Amino acid sequence: MEAVRTTNNGEKLMPILAFTLVFSIMNASMFNVVMPVISKEFGITPSQVSWLLTGYMIVYAVGSVTYGKLADKYRLKDLLTFGLIFFALGSVVGLVASEYWMIVLGRILQASGAAVIPATAMIVPVRYFSPEKRGRALGTVAAGLALGTALAPIVAGLVTSFANWRFLFLLSIIPLFALPFFRKYLDNQRGTAQKIDFLGGILLGGSVALLLLAISQANFLFAVGGIVILVLFIIRIRTAAEPFIQPKLFHNKKYAFGLFITFLATALSFGMPFVTPQFLSGINGLSPAVIGLVMFPAAIISAFMGRRGGKIADEKGNSFLVYTAISLSFTCFVLLSIFVGTSPYLILFFLIFGNMGQTFMQIAMSNTISRTLAKEQIGVGMGLMSLLNFISGAMTTSMIGKVLDAKQTTFHLNPFAFHQAGFVYSNIFFVLAVLAAVIVTIYYFSFSASGGKKERKAEHNKVNSTSTTA
Repeated sequence: MEAVRTTNNGEKLMPILAFTLVFSIMNASMFNVVMPVISKEFGITPSQVSWLLTGYMIVYAVGSVTYGKLADKYRLKDLLTFGLIFFALGSVVGLVASEYWMIVLGRILQASGAAVIPATAMIVPVRYFSPEKRGRALGTVAAGLALGTALAPIVAGLVTSFANWRFLFLLSIIPLFALPFFRKYLDNQRGTAQKIDFLGGILLGGSVALLLLAISQANFLFAVGGIVILVLFIIRIRTAAEPFIQPKLFHNKKYAFGLFITFLATALSFGMPFVTPQFLSGINGLSPAVIGLVMFPAAIISAFMGRRGGKIADEKGNSFLVYTAISLSFTCFVLLSIFVGTSPYLILFFLIFGNMGQTFMQIAMSNTISRTLAKEQIGVGMGLMSLLNFISGAMTTSMIGKVLDAKQTTFHLNPFAFHQAGFVYSNIFFVLAVLAAVIVTIYYFSFSASGGKKERKAEHNKVNSTSTTA
């Protein structure tokens, strides 16, 4: 009876969670559109205005694993209450800001609250759905992520066309209306009583912050500082009685390989949407509004296909979905590598394969990793996955940005590429295609078909055993 009630609550929670995710993801990226306007209004340099993104990304990344850790001890509904209130508070600060530092403060407050949403999105499907039904729930999460990504540039463009850019902050107050529903349907489950290793958390946060700054600002000293603090963090978790992250978590080889594969797969997810606007503007000469329209169909289709991807994972297994996802992504990158610089209508069609591949891969790997974790490790384990996604994204965009600085090149990796002005973009997509092949190879040897069958059989026996006992 309790299991049925939990599942029913989970079904009610998923649309609310997807709704909240849309606004969280939109908020993370829609300010990119107005950065030039803010830079001009406050008379600041592009590097200064980039703190709107950098500051948000650092707090959001560190916050995702911190909330995951706290969810292993405190009630998830209380963490969500705190997070959504701070999300709205930061929005109010940004809305009334008269100085640039106040806008940055508003964004940091937003991030400190919004970071609870991706953590919740990883925890709820695991807590409220059995393994054989979890794929559908993760598909709903992926749909929310894809929809938020698709709507961000379009909503930002519409709002700034008819009103001041500050009204973008108003949109981030809307998730507060979901709070009563979260309070109603989330249970009162707590983790085992334990002390929070705040020193370990501070060391982890400091190392991630410095490493992300090193990547985004191309600063060697930040990199050195981040590595030093990371070493101190490793020493701390190996010597503390109750460390922020249990070292034994990484003794789980399936989990460790899952994180590594997800880290690489995230590079694909960040690479395509970062490069595509660059060549559509630089080679095809499209305006930002038209670029948004070219990229929108693929994003919206992948959002609608998210739940279908979850059903595939439940019915045919995570491995099948991974191979489908990689096949779609590989096809997209190869075609883009060949046809970059040609008709935007062709590009629009190719992007559909890539976006669906990204969505399916996210569902499959979230599902795969969640099955490698013990119940008491879910919060911090899935939080670490979110953290690594941000680090991977920052590294990918930074590295691609450096490559794009070259602009023109006569060297091309793909022998079938024919548009000379697009060789640099062709090379990037070719490398991403090779990376997709590497990912599927690592996945095959880490999560073989036979291993997957054994895991599914064990889960099936466990479910039957539980049902018999009940």
